[in-house]
Parts: sequence; C-alpha cells; structure tokens
Amino acid sequence: MRHASDRSQAVSSHGRADDRFAARLQRIVVVRLIAILSFLLSFFVLRVFMPGFQAAQTPSIDQVVYTLLLVAIGLNIVFLVQLRRAWLALRTQALVQFTSDLLLTTALVYFFGGASSPFSSIFFVVIILTATFLGRRAEFIVASGAWVLYAAAALSRQYGWAPGSVATQDPLSEVAYRLILHLLGFVLVALLAARLTGQLSRAESDLARLQVEHRDIVESIPSGLITFDPNGIVLTANAAATKILGHSAESLVDRQLSETGLFVDQPWQDFAWSDENPPRFETSYESGGETRPIGFSLTEMTSAGGEPTGFVLIFQDLHEWRKLQEELQLKDRMAAVGEMAAGIAHEIGNPLAALSGSAQMLQPSLAEGSSQRTLLDIILRESQRLDRTIKSFLQFARPTERSSVLLDIAELLRSNTELLRNSEEVLPGHQIHLDLEEASAEIIADADQISQIFWNLTRNALRAMDSAGDLYIRGRLRDDVYSIAFRDTGRGMTAGDRSQLFYPFRTSFTGGTGIGMAIVYRIVEEHGGRLKVESEAGKGTLITVDLPVTRTAPAPAP
Repeated sequence: MRHASDRSQAVSSHGRADDRFAARLQRIVVVRLIAILSFLLSFFVLRVFMPGFQAAQTPSIDQVVYTLLLVAIGLNIVFLVQLRRAWLALRTQALVQFTSDLLLTTALVYFFGGASSPFSSIFFVVIILTATFLGRRAEFIVASGAWVLYAAAALSRQYGWAPGSVATQDPLSEVAYRLILHLLGFVLVALLAARLTGQLSRAESDLARLQVEHRDIVESIPSGLITFDPNGIVLTANAAATKILGHSAESLVDRQLSETGLFVDQPWQDFAWSDENPPRFETSYESGGETRPIGFSLTEMTSAGGEPTGFVLIFQDLHEWRKLQEELQLKDRMAAVGEMAAGIAHEIGNPLAALSGSAQMLQPSLAEGSSQRTLLDIILRESQRLDRTIKSFLQFARPTERSSVLLDIAELLRSNTELLRNSEEVLPGHQIHLDLEEASAEIIADADQISQIFWNLTRNALRAMDSAGDLYIRGRLRDDVYSIAFRDTGRGMTAGDRSQLFYPFRTSFTGGTGIGMAIVYRIVEEHGGRLKVESEAGKGTLITVDLPVTRTAPAPAP
C-alpha cells in the first residue's frame, strides 16, 4: 500500500512538472511573438529614418522582412497547436523551437549586416533558454551550433558564397575578430548559464523537497487541519480533517466553512475575534445521525510580511477520548466502591451471622402458623437475602484468584446454554438460540469466571424480556479475539441507563443488587478484553464481550 501511494505521488509529481514545463514553453512562444512585433516596429523605424538601408540579397528588404515575419508567425502557431495536441514530447518540442530560433536568427544576421549584425545578440538569448529548459549537454550543443551558423552567415555575407548574393569585402581582420569574440562569448554564456541553471535546479529541488515534507507533515498530523480565508472560504484540508468530517478534500475546498458541518450553531467569527473565551473551544458535529464532540482551536494566519491572510482551524474528534475518560472514571469509582463494600461486608457479616443463627435456633420453639413464627420466618428469609447481597459485595470487592487455563470456550458456551434452557428462570415464552461458528475454539481464561459472565448477562436478558422474548447467543473467532454476543428482544435501555450500566449498586430490576454487571466488567478487564453495549429503549439490547486468544502456554498458578 505504501509503495502504491509512493508511485501515485511520483506520477502526480511528474505530471505537475510536465505542466510547468509546457506553461514555460507557452510563455516563450508569447515572448517570441512580442519580439517579432518589436522587430517589425524597429524595421519600420529604420525604413523611415534610414532610407538608404539595404540588404545583401537582390530582393528588396521588404520582401525579406515579410517572409521572415510570416515564417516566424507560422512557426509560433504550429508550436501553440503542438502544445495543445502534444504530438511531440515536450523536450523534443523545446529543441525544435530553439533550433528554429537559431535558423531565424542566422537569417537576420545574414540579411542585416553579416558579422557586424546587431541581431547576433539573439544567439545569446537562445543559448540561455536552452540551458534553462534542456540542461547543460543540450546547451553546449546549441552554443556550438549557434557559432557555426553565425560563422556561416558572416562568411557567406563576406565572400558572397550564397547564390545571388553580393560580397561585402569587409576587412578580414574585423571579421575574424568578430568570429573569435562571438565564439568566446557563446562559450562563456554557456558556462555561466550552466552554472546558474545548476544552482536554480538545486534550489527548485530543495523547494520541491520542502514542499513535499511540508505536505507530508500536514497530512500526517492526527488532528484535523483546515485553512480558510477571512471570508470563511476553505483553502486547504488535510487527511485527518476529511476523515473526521466524512468529506473528501475536493468537496471541502472552496466552500463556506459552515457548509462542512462545523460552526452550524454558532458563527466561527465569535471564536476568532473573542478575547473572553479561552484558546481551546468545543462544539458538536453531526456524523451518521450521531452527534460527536469536537475540540478545536482557531489561530489567525499571516503572510511573511505580517499581513493577515486567513485562519488555521485545528480540531479533534473527542468521541473516543470521552469514552476513555468515562472508563477511567468508572474504574476509579469501582475501586472506591469496592473498598467501601469490603469494609461494610466485613462489619455486617458477623452480626448478621449471629442474627441468622439465633433465628434458626428460636424457630423450632414457636408453633407453626403463629404470628411470632411468621415474623421469625421473615427475619430468617431477609437475613439470608442480605447474606447473599453481602457475598456479592465481597465477590466484587475481592474477586477470587484467576486461574488461566486452556479451555474450549465453544464447549463451555454449549454446556452453559443447555443448563440455562433447563433452569427455572427460563419461562415458556422465552426462546434461546445458540449460534457458534466454530465447533471448537480454545482460549486461555478462567472457566468459572467466563461462566459467571455468561450467567450474569443471560439472566439480565431474561429479566429484560419479562415473560416472553428471544435470546440470541453467538460466538465468533476473529483473528486473536473470541467474540461472544448476547442479544435480547427485551425492553432495552435509554442513553442514561447505558451510561450507568456498569456502575455498582445501579439496577433497573426489582430485587437486584446492581453488582452483576460491575462484576462482569471487572472479569472482562482482568482478562484483557473489551465490552460493547448497543441498546435502545423498546428495541432490545446487544452486549458483546471480546476476549483475547492467547496461543502461548499459560503460566502455572501460584
């Protein structure tokens, strides 16, 4: 996946480089057209103020100029069409363009002055452009070709080598001087352009690297990051922002910030320019029909010159953090309540045992059916119920030593389900369904405590369904986790009931102690598992217990 992403980024980067190359070539064509118009203007100025201006050829100067002008304009049109149609590779087109520039410049040199032509300076421009576009090797080839063409034009003009031309017979020393001067000039310009092009290439490479690093850093930030202008129009959004908001980057950019789902209830300007609020704020966000808490900070974004250009919004989804916070609070509360329950159970246990024993001793001395016997039976029955409650407190406060053994949890679920079907808690209207994907699945756990989880959850499910309903028990092995799901068709729970489900001494059933679910939570935590509850009022409850599967041999119990 990483390699595919790198290849995709490389292809995208290569495409952007080609686009920049094509844009630069297009700018060169525009500059060339401007140069042609400038030459035309200069020609008319020369014709007006220098009537004796003549060319080397027998045709008139007007014919020469118009011919070159039409050829140059035609080539530029061809180059523009080529950029649109992409018949040639971009580097090939660049080489063709600069070669045509050399030939047109040679014609200008030949017709306008030969070795002393002022248009020979155009060769230097072509050499520099070649270095910028095609690199050092092509640059020296073009520089050599420029000098050969310049020398050919100068010597042809000097000695009348071209058909129909007239020799100028300029001093040979002057022609040689200009040839050597241009040779040195072309070489020096090529060397200087090569050096500058290398520095420019390294600078562009460093800039591209910094841009990639900046993009990678922004995209790797786990917090959502959005930049927007002073009008609230989104400029950029990183990967975390698109994940939290559930939108693609394309659907976020160029939209109003409020259209992303943030700051629907309160404008973002209230947070941007308020001095009374702390720098950290919270808001809510609707995602998939669920309201999620969002924590964010808003900072003004400025340019290098200190001018305000917009704002930077950094935000996080606090949903998971809130769940962890609630779990920590629950653990702290359970620890405190466990210590208190242990103390209370210890203080009440002995007096309660004495009361129960005394009541049992007095029971035979009272006549059956007398009011005193009835009251004594009530005392005995309630003391026994209180004794069961105290034992539950002790079990929650001081759980038994956990023995980790290799057990077949699928077989354990089958046997417990069979016992449940035959228990007096299952009424005629109750239907129990067992679905085990694997006939046998081994995990390392405490069999008694896993059975305790089973019985606490199934008994609560049966109570929630009153006299009729379906209880589904499902077991699945997924990677290194064995998942047990208990789903009933009972009365379900409200959001408030779900938040208090694992708190000790909180129960919605008559006669319950409120310890069962707290014990389930503790056993699952001690086994390194997780509990998940899904429930709505009137739609039943689904409780999923995920237990880790440890493949290594268990350590011997102390």
